[in-house]
Amino acid sequence: MKKIVCFLLVVCILTFSIIGMTACSSKKNVVRLNEVCHSVFYAPMYVAMNNGYFYDEGLTIELTNGGGADKTMSAMLANEADIGFCGPEAGVYVKAQGSANHPLVIGQLTKKDGSFLIGRVPEENFSWSDLEGKEIIGGRKGGMPAMTLEYALKQNNLIAGENVTINYDVQFNLITAAFEGGTGDYCTMFEPGASDYQAKGKGYIIASVGKEAGDVPYTSFMATKKYLEENSVNAEKFMRAIIKGIDYVQNHTDEEVATALVSNFPTTEMAMLINSVKNYRAIGAFVTDPAMTKESYEHMQDILIASGTLETKVNYEDMIDNSIIEKIKADK
Repeated sequence: MKKIVCFLLVVCILTFSIIGMTACSSKKNVVRLNEVCHSVFYAPMYVAMNNGYFYDEGLTIELTNGGGADKTMSAMLANEADIGFCGPEAGVYVKAQGSANHPLVIGQLTKKDGSFLIGRVPEENFSWSDLEGKEIIGGRKGGMPAMTLEYALKQNNLIAGENVTINYDVQFNLITAAFEGGTGDYCTMFEPGASDYQAKGKGYIIASVGKEAGDVPYTSFMATKKYLEENSVNAEKFMRAIIKGIDYVQNHTDEEVATALVSNFPTTEMAMLINSVKNYRAIGAFVTDPAMTKESYEHMQDILIASGTLETKVNYEDMIDNSIIEKIKADK
Protein backbone atom coordinates (compact mmCIF):
# COMPACT_ATOMS: atom_id res chain seq x y z
CA MET A 1 0.00 0.00 0.00
CA LYS A 2 2.93 2.33 0.65
CA LYS A 3 3.84 2.08 -3.03
CA ILE A 4 0.31 3.17 -4.02
CA VAL A 5 0.49 6.10 -1.62
CA CYS A 6 3.83 7.14 -3.12
CA PHE A 7 2.37 6.86 -6.60
CA LEU A 8 -0.60 9.02 -5.65
CA LEU A 9 1.64 11.54 -3.91
CA VAL A 10 3.55 12.00 -7.16
CA VAL A 11 0.24 12.31 -8.99
CA CYS A 12 -1.03 14.94 -6.55
CA ILE A 13 2.16 17.00 -6.71
CA LEU A 14 2.09 16.97 -10.49
CA THR A 15 -1.64 17.68 -10.50
CA PHE A 16 -1.43 20.81 -8.37
CA SER A 17 1.51 22.12 -10.38
CA ILE A 18 -0.45 21.61 -13.57
CA ILE A 19 -3.65 23.23 -12.23
CA GLY A 20 -1.80 26.49 -11.84
CA MET A 21 -0.79 26.49 -15.49
CA THR A 22 -3.70 24.98 -17.35
CA ALA A 23 -7.22 25.88 -18.31
CA CYS A 24 -9.99 23.68 -19.58
CA SER A 25 -10.15 23.39 -23.33
CA SER A 26 -13.13 25.32 -24.69
CA LYS A 27 -12.94 23.80 -28.15
CA LYS A 28 -15.98 21.62 -28.55
CA ASN A 29 -14.55 19.07 -30.99
CA VAL A 30 -11.01 18.90 -29.63
CA VAL A 31 -9.86 15.88 -27.63
CA ARG A 32 -6.69 16.39 -25.63
CA LEU A 33 -4.97 13.01 -25.60
CA ASN A 34 -1.98 12.32 -23.36
CA GLU A 35 0.06 9.22 -24.25
CA VAL A 36 2.30 7.48 -21.73
CA CYS A 37 5.17 7.31 -24.24
CA HIS A 38 5.73 7.32 -28.00
CA SER A 39 6.09 3.91 -29.64
CA VAL A 40 5.15 1.82 -32.67
CA PHE A 41 3.49 -0.31 -29.99
CA TYR A 42 0.58 2.09 -30.34
CA ALA A 43 0.33 1.78 -34.13
CA PRO A 44 -3.50 1.55 -34.32
CA MET A 45 -3.85 4.91 -32.55
CA TYR A 46 -1.43 6.67 -34.90
CA VAL A 47 -3.07 5.04 -37.91
CA ALA A 48 -6.39 6.49 -36.74
CA MET A 49 -4.78 9.93 -36.69
CA ASN A 50 -2.91 9.72 -39.96
CA ASN A 51 -5.63 8.01 -41.99
CA GLY A 52 -8.13 10.68 -41.04
CA TYR A 53 -10.40 8.53 -38.91
CA PHE A 54 -10.65 11.17 -36.18
CA TYR A 55 -11.20 13.84 -38.82
CA ASP A 56 -14.02 11.76 -40.29
CA GLU A 57 -15.65 11.77 -36.85
CA GLY A 58 -15.32 15.55 -36.62
CA LEU A 59 -12.60 15.45 -33.98
CA THR A 60 -9.26 17.18 -33.68
CA ILE A 61 -6.67 15.38 -31.55
CA GLU A 62 -4.16 17.37 -29.51
CA LEU A 63 -1.51 14.79 -28.61
CA THR A 64 0.93 15.25 -25.74
CA ASN A 65 3.45 12.84 -24.23
CA GLY A 66 3.26 12.15 -20.51
CA GLY A 67 6.56 10.32 -20.17
CA GLY A 68 5.11 7.88 -17.63
CA ALA A 69 1.73 6.59 -16.44
CA ASP A 70 1.84 8.69 -13.26
CA LYS A 71 2.25 11.86 -15.33
CA THR A 72 -0.50 10.86 -17.76
CA MET A 73 -2.79 10.26 -14.80
CA SER A 74 -1.86 13.66 -13.36
CA ALA A 75 -2.78 15.32 -16.64
CA MET A 76 -6.24 13.74 -16.55
CA LEU A 77 -6.92 14.55 -12.92
CA ALA A 78 -5.74 18.14 -13.42
CA ASN A 79 -7.95 18.54 -16.51
CA GLU A 80 -4.93 19.03 -18.72
CA ALA A 81 -5.97 15.98 -20.76
CA ASP A 82 -9.39 14.69 -21.69
CA ILE A 83 -8.32 11.12 -22.38
CA GLY A 84 -5.28 9.41 -20.95
CA PHE A 85 -3.53 6.56 -22.71
CA CYS A 86 -1.47 4.43 -20.35
CA GLY A 87 -1.50 1.25 -18.32
CA PRO A 88 -4.85 0.66 -16.55
CA GLU A 89 -2.97 0.02 -13.32
CA ALA A 90 -2.64 3.79 -12.93
CA GLY A 91 -6.41 4.09 -12.69
CA VAL A 92 -6.63 1.13 -10.32
CA TYR A 93 -4.24 2.88 -7.93
CA VAL A 94 -6.42 6.01 -7.89
CA LYS A 95 -9.63 4.03 -7.36
CA ALA A 96 -8.01 1.95 -4.60
CA GLN A 97 -7.56 5.16 -2.62
CA GLY A 98 -11.28 5.98 -2.84
CA SER A 99 -11.30 8.77 -5.43
CA ALA A 100 -14.88 9.66 -6.46
CA ASN A 101 -13.78 11.02 -9.85
CA HIS A 102 -11.43 8.17 -10.66
CA PRO A 103 -10.82 7.39 -14.34
CA LEU A 104 -12.66 4.63 -16.17
CA VAL A 105 -11.16 2.43 -18.86
CA ILE A 106 -13.17 2.95 -22.07
CA GLY A 107 -11.02 0.82 -24.35
CA GLN A 108 -7.89 -1.31 -24.56
CA LEU A 109 -5.28 -1.10 -27.35
CA THR A 110 -2.54 -3.61 -26.51
CA LYS A 111 -2.61 -7.01 -24.81
CA LYS A 112 1.06 -7.76 -24.34
CA ASP A 113 3.99 -5.98 -22.77
CA GLY A 114 5.60 -4.00 -25.59
CA SER A 115 9.16 -4.03 -24.29
CA PHE A 116 12.07 -6.10 -25.50
CA LEU A 117 15.03 -7.26 -23.46
CA ILE A 118 18.20 -5.62 -24.76
CA GLY A 119 21.67 -7.03 -24.14
CA ARG A 120 25.15 -5.77 -24.86
CA VAL A 121 26.17 -8.78 -26.97
CA PRO A 122 24.22 -11.19 -29.23
CA GLU A 123 22.79 -14.24 -27.44
CA GLU A 124 21.45 -16.67 -30.01
CA ASN A 125 20.79 -19.40 -27.45
CA PHE A 126 19.37 -17.13 -24.79
CA SER A 127 17.51 -18.64 -21.85
CA TRP A 128 15.79 -16.52 -19.21
CA SER A 129 17.79 -18.41 -16.59
CA ASP A 130 20.86 -16.68 -18.03
CA LEU A 131 19.71 -13.52 -16.25
CA GLU A 132 20.53 -14.93 -12.83
CA GLY A 133 22.86 -12.55 -11.01
CA LYS A 134 22.41 -9.82 -13.63
CA GLU A 135 21.11 -6.25 -13.40
CA ILE A 136 18.26 -5.13 -15.65
CA ILE A 137 17.04 -1.55 -16.03
CA GLY A 138 13.30 -2.15 -15.86
CA GLY A 139 11.46 1.14 -15.36
CA ARG A 140 9.56 2.69 -12.47
CA LYS A 141 8.48 0.46 -9.57
CA GLY A 142 4.72 -0.05 -9.86
CA GLY A 143 4.61 0.68 -13.58
CA MET A 144 3.47 -2.01 -16.02
CA PRO A 145 6.88 -2.36 -17.75
CA ALA A 146 8.57 -3.18 -14.44
CA MET A 147 5.77 -5.40 -13.18
CA THR A 148 5.46 -7.51 -16.32
CA LEU A 149 9.23 -7.90 -16.33
CA GLU A 150 9.02 -9.11 -12.72
CA TYR A 151 6.26 -11.52 -13.74
CA ALA A 152 8.28 -12.88 -16.69
CA LEU A 153 11.28 -13.39 -14.43
CA LYS A 154 9.20 -15.18 -11.79
CA GLN A 155 8.01 -17.63 -14.44
CA ASN A 156 11.67 -18.61 -14.68
CA ASN A 157 12.39 -18.76 -10.93
CA LEU A 158 14.11 -15.39 -10.92
CA ILE A 159 13.11 -13.11 -8.04
CA ALA A 160 14.06 -9.43 -8.04
CA GLY A 161 16.23 -8.67 -5.05
CA GLU A 162 17.21 -12.31 -4.57
CA ASN A 163 18.87 -13.84 -7.61
CA VAL A 164 18.40 -11.01 -10.12
CA THR A 165 18.46 -7.21 -9.81
CA ILE A 166 15.94 -4.87 -11.39
CA ASN A 167 17.03 -1.25 -11.44
CA TYR A 168 13.90 0.83 -10.80
CA ASP A 169 15.72 4.14 -10.40
CA VAL A 170 15.95 5.21 -14.05
CA GLN A 171 13.06 7.19 -15.54
CA PHE A 172 11.31 5.34 -18.34
CA ASN A 173 12.31 7.83 -21.04
CA LEU A 174 15.94 7.81 -19.85
CA ILE A 175 16.50 4.04 -19.87
CA THR A 176 18.25 3.96 -23.24
CA ALA A 177 20.65 6.73 -22.29
CA ALA A 178 21.44 5.09 -18.95
CA PHE A 179 22.11 1.71 -20.58
CA GLU A 180 24.30 3.27 -23.24
CA GLY A 181 26.17 5.05 -20.46
CA GLY A 182 27.08 1.71 -18.88
CA THR A 183 24.33 1.12 -16.32
CA GLY A 184 23.07 -2.46 -16.05
CA ASP A 185 23.76 -5.68 -17.90
CA TYR A 186 20.42 -5.53 -19.73
CA CYS A 187 17.58 -3.09 -20.17
CA THR A 188 14.12 -3.03 -21.71
CA MET A 189 13.13 -0.92 -24.72
CA PHE A 190 10.05 -0.36 -26.81
CA GLU A 191 9.97 -0.13 -30.60
CA PRO A 192 11.20 1.52 -32.73
CA GLY A 193 13.93 2.29 -30.19
CA ALA A 194 14.92 -1.37 -29.83
CA SER A 195 15.33 -2.00 -33.57
CA ASP A 196 17.11 1.29 -34.09
CA TYR A 197 19.47 0.61 -31.17
CA GLN A 198 20.35 -2.79 -32.62
CA ALA A 199 20.78 -1.43 -36.15
CA LYS A 200 23.35 1.02 -34.81
CA GLY A 201 25.28 -1.81 -33.17
CA LYS A 202 24.80 -0.44 -29.67
CA GLY A 203 22.95 -3.46 -28.32
CA TYR A 204 20.92 -6.48 -29.31
CA ILE A 205 17.30 -7.59 -29.00
CA ILE A 206 17.50 -10.71 -26.85
CA ALA A 207 13.87 -11.58 -26.07
CA SER A 208 10.31 -10.26 -25.83
CA VAL A 209 9.07 -9.55 -22.31
CA GLY A 210 5.50 -9.60 -23.60
CA LYS A 211 5.84 -13.03 -25.15
CA GLU A 212 7.22 -14.44 -21.90
CA ALA A 213 4.68 -12.73 -19.63
CA GLY A 214 1.61 -13.60 -21.71
CA ASP A 215 -1.60 -11.67 -22.30
CA VAL A 216 -2.27 -8.70 -20.04
CA PRO A 217 -4.27 -5.48 -20.62
CA TYR A 218 -1.20 -3.33 -21.04
CA THR A 219 -2.30 0.04 -22.40
CA SER A 220 -5.78 1.49 -22.43
CA PHE A 221 -7.76 4.68 -22.94
CA MET A 222 -9.12 6.25 -19.78
CA ALA A 223 -11.24 9.26 -18.89
CA THR A 224 -12.69 10.57 -15.66
CA LYS A 225 -16.35 10.03 -14.84
CA LYS A 226 -16.90 13.77 -15.07
CA TYR A 227 -15.45 13.97 -18.58
CA LEU A 228 -17.50 11.02 -19.79
CA GLU A 229 -20.71 12.48 -18.35
CA GLU A 230 -20.12 15.82 -20.05
CA ASN A 231 -18.55 14.56 -23.30
CA SER A 232 -20.16 11.22 -24.09
CA VAL A 233 -20.52 12.06 -27.80
CA ASN A 234 -16.84 12.90 -28.22
CA ALA A 235 -15.83 9.79 -26.27
CA GLU A 236 -17.89 7.64 -28.63
CA LYS A 237 -16.44 9.35 -31.70
CA PHE A 238 -12.96 8.86 -30.30
CA MET A 239 -13.38 5.14 -29.77
CA ARG A 240 -15.03 4.69 -33.16
CA ALA A 241 -11.91 6.13 -34.79
CA ILE A 242 -9.67 3.92 -32.66
CA ILE A 243 -11.60 0.82 -33.73
CA LYS A 244 -11.05 1.81 -37.37
CA GLY A 245 -7.32 2.05 -36.61
CA ILE A 246 -7.34 -1.38 -34.99
CA ASP A 247 -9.12 -2.87 -38.02
CA TYR A 248 -6.62 -1.27 -40.40
CA VAL A 249 -3.64 -2.76 -38.60
CA GLN A 250 -5.27 -6.18 -38.54
CA ASN A 251 -6.01 -6.13 -42.28
CA HIS A 252 -2.91 -4.56 -43.81
CA THR A 253 0.69 -5.59 -44.31
CA ASP A 254 3.63 -4.58 -42.14
CA GLU A 255 4.79 -2.29 -44.93
CA GLU A 256 1.40 -0.60 -45.25
CA VAL A 257 1.09 -0.07 -41.51
CA ALA A 258 4.64 1.29 -41.31
CA THR A 259 3.90 3.72 -44.14
CA ALA A 260 0.92 5.02 -42.17
CA LEU A 261 3.24 5.72 -39.20
CA VAL A 262 5.90 7.77 -40.98
CA SER A 263 4.65 11.18 -39.85
CA ASN A 264 4.77 10.06 -36.20
CA PHE A 265 8.34 8.77 -36.49
CA PRO A 266 9.98 11.11 -39.02
CA THR A 267 13.55 10.32 -37.94
CA THR A 268 13.11 6.54 -38.04
CA GLU A 269 14.08 4.69 -41.20
CA MET A 270 11.31 2.83 -42.98
CA ALA A 271 13.12 -0.49 -42.53
CA MET A 272 13.09 0.06 -38.76
CA LEU A 273 9.39 0.91 -38.76
CA ILE A 274 8.56 -2.21 -40.74
CA ASN A 275 10.67 -4.34 -38.42
CA SER A 276 9.00 -2.78 -35.38
CA VAL A 277 5.51 -3.56 -36.68
CA LYS A 278 6.64 -7.09 -37.52
CA ASN A 279 8.05 -7.62 -34.02
CA TYR A 280 4.80 -6.54 -32.39
CA ARG A 281 2.70 -8.68 -34.69
CA ALA A 282 4.94 -11.66 -33.87
CA ILE A 283 4.00 -11.51 -30.18
CA GLY A 284 0.32 -10.69 -30.78
CA ALA A 285 0.60 -7.27 -29.15
CA PHE A 286 -2.41 -5.54 -30.73
CA VAL A 287 -6.00 -6.21 -29.67
CA THR A 288 -8.67 -7.10 -32.20
CA ASP A 289 -11.43 -6.03 -29.81
CA PRO A 290 -10.85 -3.04 -27.50
CA ALA A 291 -13.37 -4.17 -24.89
CA MET A 292 -11.41 -5.24 -21.81
CA THR A 293 -12.49 -8.63 -20.47
CA LYS A 294 -12.89 -9.40 -16.80
CA GLU A 295 -10.45 -12.30 -17.12
CA SER A 296 -7.63 -10.11 -18.46
CA TYR A 297 -8.39 -7.37 -15.92
CA GLU A 298 -8.14 -9.85 -13.04
CA HIS A 299 -4.88 -11.22 -14.45
CA MET A 300 -3.47 -7.68 -14.43
CA GLN A 301 -4.48 -7.26 -10.79
CA ASP A 302 -2.83 -10.58 -9.93
CA ILE A 303 0.39 -9.10 -11.33
CA LEU A 304 -0.07 -5.92 -9.28
CA ILE A 305 -0.61 -7.90 -6.08
CA ALA A 306 2.35 -10.18 -6.82
CA SER A 307 4.55 -7.11 -7.27
CA GLY A 308 3.43 -5.67 -3.93
CA THR A 309 1.91 -2.50 -5.40
CA LEU A 310 -1.71 -3.42 -4.67
CA GLU A 311 -3.17 -5.07 -1.55
CA THR A 312 -6.87 -5.45 -2.38
CA LYS A 313 -8.42 -5.88 -5.81
CA VAL A 314 -10.64 -3.20 -7.33
CA ASN A 315 -13.91 -4.48 -8.79
CA TYR A 316 -13.98 -4.87 -12.55
CA GLU A 317 -17.35 -3.08 -12.71
CA ASP A 318 -15.89 -0.06 -10.91
CA MET A 319 -13.04 0.43 -13.38
CA ILE A 320 -14.07 -0.87 -16.79
CA ASP A 321 -16.74 0.80 -18.94
CA ASN A 322 -17.28 -1.11 -22.18
CA SER A 323 -20.59 0.62 -22.88
CA ILE A 324 -19.17 2.89 -25.58
CA ILE A 325 -17.61 -0.03 -27.44
CA GLU A 326 -20.76 -2.09 -27.13
CA LYS A 327 -22.82 0.78 -28.55
CA ILE A 328 -20.45 1.13 -31.50
CA LYS A 329 -20.72 -2.60 -32.19
CA ALA A 330 -24.52 -2.45 -32.03
CA ASP A 331 -24.61 0.47 -34.49
CA LYS A 332 -22.60 -1.41 -37.14
